[in-house]
Amino acid sequence: MADGQIVVSGLTKLYKNVRAVDNLSFTVAPGRVTGFLGPNGAGKTTTLRMMLNLVKPTAGEATIGGHRYADLTDPLRHVGAVLEASSAHKGRTGVNHLRVICAAAGFPRQRADEALALVGLTPAAKRKFKGYSLGMRQRLGIAAAMLGDPRVLILDEPANGLDPEGIRWMRDLLKSLASQGRTVLVSSHLLSEMQLLADDLVIIAAGKLVRQGTVSQVMDSMAHTAQVRVRTPQATELVSALKSTESATVTPNGDGVLLVTGVDAPTVGRAALKAGVELHELTTERPDLERVFLELTAGKAAIR
Repeated sequence: MADGQIVVSGLTKLYKNVRAVDNLSFTVAPGRVTGFLGPNGAGKTTTLRMMLNLVKPTAGEATIGGHRYADLTDPLRHVGAVLEASSAHKGRTGVNHLRVICAAAGFPRQRADEALALVGLTPAAKRKFKGYSLGMRQRLGIAAAMLGDPRVLILDEPANGLDPEGIRWMRDLLKSLASQGRTVLVSSHLLSEMQLLADDLVIIAAGKLVRQGTVSQVMDSMAHTAQVRVRTPQATELVSALKSTESATVTPNGDGVLLVTGVDAPTVGRAALKAGVELHELTTERPDLERVFLELTAGKAAIR
């Protein structure tokens, strides 16, 4: 596999009369963390399963390093994937679970210990799987995915079950793996975390691509939704002054705070100066990823 670029081209999946994925195309670059986002039922998991040859596409294809997953020689050495919390024999220890996988895949036995260390599970290596929390099972799943030292990592909701410290650990791990030149594709509903973790975003809704780009490009594409926050003891006077600006929409927010859309902060400041209004605060509030996501996917939820 020459590189770890993922290319999705015209991917489509029909289930009877439902288009779970609809002519979807996007790319995922090596050396970066790409967040794969969409509402429930958007087709994210179906897309990931088609990438990994677990679901047959109705049309289109997905390639990893220029090859379909099914055509890869020793795929576990090229692609590591976690599509759900790790499952294992309840009476088997974490390290033995990984050793079984190593034996089946032809990996050196010590890779089990190395992978456990990578995900911080060495202290729990000899604990039985039935005693693992959901967060520990997530870590064990990632350890299993990393046994072959793959160049591509595909994760579906990897932070599920993790506490805040665990989520930060996950963020640091995935960023570190991407910095080594690996391709990291992460599906998640934790939008605030994606804003901190991801370099690039792929957003889908109802099986279709809604937006793709760097995090800053996606955020800037919705810059028109930014609002100006202004606080003044003369709110009534400022509202009257802003009425002369036809494009301004003013929403009182209590305690002398006004939220203004349709104009920028300098325009609000000039209107206040002209009207002799005293300002205690004047800031531009840009939308966070959650707000951008909701704006982009509004009214596009799949009907199931």
